[in-house]
Amino acid sequence: MQRYFTTQTAQLGQTVTLEGEAAHHLQRVMRGQLDDQVEIVTANQQAYRAKVTALQTTTVSLQLQAALPSTEMSRRVLIACGIPKKTKADWIVQKGTELGAAGFIFFASQYGIAKWPPQRQAKKLTRLRKIALEAARQAHRNIVPTVNIVANLTALCQQVKDIGIVAYEESGKQGEHAALVQTAQQLRSRQTLLAVFGPEGGLAPAEVLQLRQAAFVPAGLGPRILRAETAPLYLLSALSTLWELC
Repeated sequence: MQRYFTTQTAQLGQTVTLEGEAAHHLQRVMRGQLDDQVEIVTANQQAYRAKVTALQTTTVSLQLQAALPSTEMSRRVLIACGIPKKTKADWIVQKGTELGAAGFIFFASQYGIAKWPPQRQAKKLTRLRKIALEAARQAHRNIVPTVNIVANLTALCQQVKDIGIVAYEESGKQGEHAALVQTAQQLRSRQTLLAVFGPEGGLAPAEVLQLRQAAFVPAGLGPRILRAETAPLYLLSALSTLWELC
């Protein structure tokens, strides 16, 4: 069943109206008809099963018929990545959304090869946010993850969080394997974990030191070296196992 997001606030039994791209998708792509069933997520992040009650040229009206359970993790996970090369950011946002990330932050780092000049950032954000929306629909999320860019590591360290970790391959090489699990166990419901990952070249020692000084905990992700686009997905999968399956 297709899922759509609306910025409207509504309750069970009330009617919401889809406009723009969502209405076009339901009418033209899915060939929606009266009485068809879809899923709608309202502005308060509540999902409902809804019935199509009216089809207009550019809008679709739907009545909310039954509340649906949330698919969100009990804790918020923000993924912060050094700007990766080529289309790897697309992959991180798409798959990270499917795996439950609450948001993504990209930052310029010392070893990063790729650059996103200021004049290109608005276009890049538009693309990545669209990818997040489409992935949230596909995964039946209750939220659309945020996507943002910050100038550097200093700006990243100022982001609001309850606990911060930095994925550091040297920790894994040295046999450290407890920090991730300990952090996951410390985090309480609705708290926020900010997890930092380097680009293809990793994080510079000075950057790791800066993160340590900002209370980020270095955490190994096992004994193997993971690609820049794989490490965030490994983390999300591990946290999902600890929080949702155990």
